[in-house]
Amino acid sequence: MHGEIAFQSPKSRLRRVLGWAGISVYCVLLLLLFDFVWSSLTRGEEQERPVRIANPVYDHGFAADFAGHDVWGEVRYPLITNSLGFKDASPREVPLKSTSRRILLIGDSFAEGIGMPYEDSFAGLLQRAGQQRADKVEFLNAGVASYSPSVYYKKIKYLLDAGLQLDEVVLFSDPSDVTDEATNYFCIDDDPKYHAFCTASEGSMQKATALRKSDFLLDRFVVTNRLRIAIKRWSQALRGNRKRALSTDRGRIGWSIPGFDVSGETLPLGAEGGIVRSLQNMGRLADLLAARNIPLTIVVYPWAQQIAQGDRNSRQVSLWRGFCEQRRCKAFIDLFPVFFARADADPSWYERLYIVGDDHFSAEGNALVAREVEKRLR
Repeated sequence: MHGEIAFQSPKSRLRRVLGWAGISVYCVLLLLLFDFVWSSLTRGEEQERPVRIANPVYDHGFAADFAGHDVWGEVRYPLITNSLGFKDASPREVPLKSTSRRILLIGDSFAEGIGMPYEDSFAGLLQRAGQQRADKVEFLNAGVASYSPSVYYKKIKYLLDAGLQLDEVVLFSDPSDVTDEATNYFCIDDDPKYHAFCTASEGSMQKATALRKSDFLLDRFVVTNRLRIAIKRWSQALRGNRKRALSTDRGRIGWSIPGFDVSGETLPLGAEGGIVRSLQNMGRLADLLAARNIPLTIVVYPWAQQIAQGDRNSRQVSLWRGFCEQRRCKAFIDLFPVFFARADADPSWYERLYIVGDDHFSAEGNALVAREVEKRLR
């Protein structure tokens, strides 16, 4: 018997190889067929309506009562908004007045929780924890990608003028805020001197993203694409390419590093002009909230690049700590020490706290933010 197997003819071995190859191809084709049918049935017509839309008051935001999916990079993920156009767990009706304490969260793509379901974002985790408390707290997430102080102020003013009741605002500021203030959102600024920099392209970026054409792979082969991305991220983590690049990638964090020239990335105002404008619009927001007796808390957190480059005493932190001391914020929450402590204790900090190949928080990174913020808001 063993001798027969050992001395199989080349034709017999070829038939065996072709047989196994045929079975493998058959299984792959079955998987692709199942994936195509399942993805097509679950997708429906949800992408026919854009979720990211332009807004004449605060530049851009989400459409209200959306239940479908959005795309971030190569990832297709569920995105749901409530009646206020805030990312949420369901397309629920949010009353302007609340019987419980209500905290508004706002920030850019990190606060939005871009690329992941609401339930895994720190906003979703805070909302779940708030609803489990005896004295319930409702967390509303007004964050959207690419927001900065000009938009924070204009959007919160718009919401308050519409009658939305708030008991506190928690604002998540990251280094891209200053860069955005130096380069964008001039059309909506209350200070007329910035209108000279206003261009027709403002407000169009999010709208163009929302109106993207359907991606066949992302929309019709969801399971296959997730498997492909999982393999790709595993390979990236194994090679460590992105992690090594973090130590030299200064991009939108460059202004916070002393002596680093970011003039080419912060036109037309430059980094210092972006800082001045950031403080100006955050000052308007602080005055607006103070006039309505609404406390303001500011949270700062590091990008992966800042951890990799050892930016422990970041200019970003000192900027907003000083602002809060001057404006008497209810609290200033610095998450840099927490993230650096994790990085010091775990060589795999990037793969755990951030999305591999990206710069945004992973589910574990979001959970870390939620835990630290929750215990400081009690």
